[in-house]
Amino acid sequence: MRQLKVLLKELLMYKSALVGITIIASLIILSLYAVITAPYGEVTRKWSSIDPWEDFPKNAMPSWVNIFIGRKLPETIVLDSRKVEPSTNKTIIPITGGKYILRILFTFGYTYDDFPSEVILRIFSSTTKQFTAQIVWVKPGGIEYIVSRKLLRGYEAYYITSDEEFLKKFNANLINKLGSRPNYDISINEALFAEEDQSILNQNTVTVLKGEYRAIVDVLIGEEDLNKVQIDAKLVVYGKVHGIAGTDHRRRDLALALLWGTPIALAFGLVASITITFAQMFIAAMSAWYGKSFDFIVQRITEIFMVLPFLPMLLMISYFYKITIWVLLLIVILLSIFGSGVKNYRAMFLQIKEIPYIEAAIAYGTSSFRIVFRYMIPKILPTIIPSIVLSVPDFVFLEAALALFGVGDPQAVTWGRVLEDAAREAALYKGYYYWILQPSLLLLLTALGFAMLGLALDKIFNPRLREM
Repeated sequence: MRQLKVLLKELLMYKSALVGITIIASLIILSLYAVITAPYGEVTRKWSSIDPWEDFPKNAMPSWVNIFIGRKLPETIVLDSRKVEPSTNKTIIPITGGKYILRILFTFGYTYDDFPSEVILRIFSSTTKQFTAQIVWVKPGGIEYIVSRKLLRGYEAYYITSDEEFLKKFNANLINKLGSRPNYDISINEALFAEEDQSILNQNTVTVLKGEYRAIVDVLIGEEDLNKVQIDAKLVVYGKVHGIAGTDHRRRDLALALLWGTPIALAFGLVASITITFAQMFIAAMSAWYGKSFDFIVQRITEIFMVLPFLPMLLMISYFYKITIWVLLLIVILLSIFGSGVKNYRAMFLQIKEIPYIEAAIAYGTSSFRIVFRYMIPKILPTIIPSIVLSVPDFVFLEAALALFGVGDPQAVTWGRVLEDAAREAALYKGYYYWILQPSLLLLLTALGFAMLGLALDKIFNPRLREM
């Protein structure tokens, strides 16, 4: 305990160590938060599903970009008649012939400086009976459009921003109103939210009409359906920014992947580094101590593993067998145990073997097991601590690199998997820089934290470096 306090005191004298400890501590806190708040099994199921993300915008940037771009990009607006909220209203309107109109009214304010990415209306019915529905869009100032008339049966997802028939009607109305045609292909998002004056005719001048919008869903029902049928609707006006990390092509919140990628990355790196280092040290110690045929066999096995192509073997195993990330970790450990570290540690143990106190221990009849574990291994333990810390980023980057090659667990929520999705979807080409930069930054921070701490430890345990 006293030695640990001395080590910590000496470690804190190095600014690089302070920075490294701060980064690693932050990653550990983030990992604990992820493990406590979101069980891994639940996260993997959610990440692989579609339904949990239906109200999230597709390929949305992080919300904090609004701070830097000088204008307010829209966030997602979700209005659901199944929830009690002031912006939603359901009423029954009697009409002639024993018929009624079930009216669902959505009201929302739009104060953003850009157009939304999508508008989707989902209608839910408790029966498979067919109903007629009319959808009306009302812009600020009372500008009203009948967007669609539809036949409903059960569940209906109406993608308003994909309705080309409405766009044709809007363009015809715009020409009659302004006497001129726009000089560009106006989108449905612009048709729904643009100021309908001369500015709409030019793509460079078209502006958002801010104010209160209304969406009205009128469903024609009979008297017999009043108390038997439950009809609800959900309007989603998708934004262009979302959350702290944005979303991907499947509407998934990248914050979840970045959060849970932290404990996986640390666990993968630490377990691989510690296990491989101690295994190599043990094999090297036994090889140096027993020598002769045992040493010969160990050295030949080590040389075989050193010349085996590591990455192609992992790729082959992954393509032939379905493996999880933890099985991948086990394979990495097994393929790395007989590595160059065995030869390095063996050279150190051969020198320690000749030290007089080892000869004294032999003379006293000390067992080989006690000599190896009590006298030889503790002698080099201080020198391997920095190497363990410094090698953690190697395995963290290895997992990310393997994910980019499509190796490993397709269900795992890791930084490498996020990068693999981004590369497959050509994120950089499409301008989704946040998708690449955020996991890359976390990888770099992890490497920086362990590297700075490892270098400081190396100076403490290696007097030659301390003098430099």
